[in-house]
Amino acid sequence: MNYRVETDSMGEIKVPAEKLWGAQTQRSLENFQIGTEKIPVEMVRVFAYLKKTAALVNSVLGQLDEARAQAIAAACDDILAGRLDGNFPLAVWMTGSGTQFNMNINEVVARRAMDILSERGRPVQVHPNDHVNRSQSSNDTFPTAIYVTGILLIRRHLLPSLAELHKKLSRKAKEYKNVVKIGRTHLQDATPLTLGQEFSGWARMLERNREMLEHGCDFLRDLAAGGTAVGTGINCPDGYAGLFAEKLSELTGEVFRTAPNKFQALTSKDELVVVHGMLKALACDLMKIANDIRWLASGPRCGIGELIIPANEPGSSIMPSKVNPTQCEAVTMVAVQVMGNDATVGIAASQGNFELNVFMPVMAYNLVQSVRLLADVMKSFGNHCIDGIVPNYGQIERNLNRSLILVTGLVPLIGYDKACAIAEKAAAEGLTLRDAAVASGFVSGADYDKHMNPADLAGIGKG
Repeated sequence: MNYRVETDSMGEIKVPAEKLWGAQTQRSLENFQIGTEKIPVEMVRVFAYLKKTAALVNSVLGQLDEARAQAIAAACDDILAGRLDGNFPLAVWMTGSGTQFNMNINEVVARRAMDILSERGRPVQVHPNDHVNRSQSSNDTFPTAIYVTGILLIRRHLLPSLAELHKKLSRKAKEYKNVVKIGRTHLQDATPLTLGQEFSGWARMLERNREMLEHGCDFLRDLAAGGTAVGTGINCPDGYAGLFAEKLSELTGEVFRTAPNKFQALTSKDELVVVHGMLKALACDLMKIANDIRWLASGPRCGIGELIIPANEPGSSIMPSKVNPTQCEAVTMVAVQVMGNDATVGIAASQGNFELNVFMPVMAYNLVQSVRLLADVMKSFGNHCIDGIVPNYGQIERNLNRSLILVTGLVPLIGYDKACAIAEKAAAEGLTLRDAAVASGFVSGADYDKHMNPADLAGIGKG
């Protein structure tokens, strides 16, 4: 491998010749060879937005000449387009402020900006700190990036997947609105409902999650940018923070505001805790939906067997014709990962000391992973499971007719105690509920039929 020599405040260091990064990136790469987790590409893209925004605002405020500002912006556009991928190799497990990653971006942008200026016939130096990092600190840039990444990922990736899964569940709710089945509480038989009602409950869970996440995103719109090192805004010109939020809003199409108190914005990550908690709430609901579906599809002959799920792949290497609820299993694994990520985010956010929280890279990694996993698994679950679910009508009917809990429909007519006696008689003597009810003398056959229509018990037609 060919190398070039780069220099920083600590001296000289060899850097791979074909890479755009500089000395500080190389030092981090060598000093933090920990794990396989890298700073997510989503953070790389957002940092490009931030550096472009900073350059343009600094130019407006007279802090950076127009030529350098435009070259920096063009270099950032290269990052956003993926043309500089392969130049951002740093581990999550680095300094807790993310300083080396900020410098990784600064070094790559600076070198690419110099190349751009040379191509334009204006070869001048672009310094990673003096020009690309102008009016910034890692301490305000990294938290800004986490919040921007959260909003962009949730709104562009997660919410569309959530909306599509909600649409699929709502379609099933409408399609099966008149399929009466037995309900279950405590894993035991309960009063009837329709399969459509069951699906509608799942659909409403996702609708509610969407409402919460859309509200939660608003908490991420207040940005730390402009606080620089400790929140005072040292080395940052007047007006920078407000203009930064305006320009970033313009570039991303999302509304951002400057945080009203930069001391809070640098050291506290309470907004991130709230929003990731909403992601955990979505994971909890997805866990419940997936578990319900795999229970209802269990069997198919020796379980509940009321739903038939798609046969996407062979389910066993030894048992022929076995079909497993693999999409449900993927959902539940994602759910527990997100729940674990939430614990990490919460603990990390509690560790702000004085003017800074130094657990930011791991919070960024977990946020990105949670959003990405949830969005991807909802898409997969909808396409490969929900779309193909069909009721097992025969099994639904058998289970409904065998349940003794239907006797609940007689309670308004004869009272709780007599209804219990009928159910106990049916169970002890192997009778149908109707035969046991008529034999008890508590109710006539006509009254039984009037009060025990399963569709009426399921509330079909009620508002």
